[in-house]
Amino acid sequence: MKMRIAGAVCFVMVSIAAAGPRCFAQTAGDAERVVRYHATMDTVKYVYGRAEPVARLNSGDILETNTVDAFGDALQHPGDTLSMVKGDNPLTGPFYIEGAEPGDAIAIHILSLEVPSHQGVGAVAPGFGALTPTPYTAMLNPALPERIWFYPIDQATNVATFQAHDSSFSVNIPLHPFFGCIGVAPASGEVRSSVVPAEFGGNMDASEASAGNTVYLPVNVAGALLFIGDGHAAMGDGEIAGSAIEVPLQARMQVTLLRGRHIAWPRFENENEIMAAGIYRPLDDALRIAFRELVAWIHADYGMSELDAYELLSEVAHIHVAEMVDPNYVVVASIEKKYLPPSTH
Repeated sequence: MKMRIAGAVCFVMVSIAAAGPRCFAQTAGDAERVVRYHATMDTVKYVYGRAEPVARLNSGDILETNTVDAFGDALQHPGDTLSMVKGDNPLTGPFYIEGAEPGDAIAIHILSLEVPSHQGVGAVAPGFGALTPTPYTAMLNPALPERIWFYPIDQATNVATFQAHDSSFSVNIPLHPFFGCIGVAPASGEVRSSVVPAEFGGNMDASEASAGNTVYLPVNVAGALLFIGDGHAAMGDGEIAGSAIEVPLQARMQVTLLRGRHIAWPRFENENEIMAAGIYRPLDDALRIAFRELVAWIHADYGMSELDAYELLSEVAHIHVAEMVDPNYVVVASIEKKYLPPSTH
């Protein structure tokens, strides 16, 4: 069924994954095409893998869409509990990129991210976080108790407010919205939880996935199948307690297909830096992957030998521990472009 709404062409389709209205709008002629999609709790996914696309994008299209927060927008009031949450990190997507095939890469240039909410949520959960026992970090002392914090958001001043539970202390935190989850379908027919980060991206919790930056992801299956979610209004390095200031997001991004541009792990770039992610356990192996990928990038795109790149990184690189609470840890290694020769690409 097709109907006309405010100049947009809206298609009502039924898919294997979920049924519901999906609305697509595009500009006329040769102008940039804008694809609009609205996710609901009836259409979100909880895994990265093959699924019926919710929309199809051509290379260069601009995607405007939303995400729900990591708790599925279930926690809204004092007294709410984590038992009300249907699942962790509901994902918007997947979006099919026309022409994308294994061995390609996609570039997602994040044009804007807005927080359409008056509050964010943070939580401590038993058995999750960097400073609590788990079934694999076995200890005799009990797990930390469940506790939930609500963060009022002031859109005018662009801050969220932390209010201590056990005292009257409060402090404002500047907003830095980013995708905690951005990834594609994994290779070899794998299906991975929305909590997991790996070679396909996923739950990286990397603040580099923010407005003004470009995220590069490998293509593992036809169409790439891009998923996004787990919006963060702000987060400290490591996400040590297991959550950020969790919020829904309204996103605008441009997706470009890079044919034959194989990459093994996610990358980020902006006007001033190139950045490579390493995702594994233990933390030192994640760091090694990140720097190996950065050496390879400098060698391929900036014409330096691998040993020269290795030495240069030893003097000027930066390391960001994005998170160390998920099934894999995430390290982002970066170098400022001012230290590099002109790019050959």
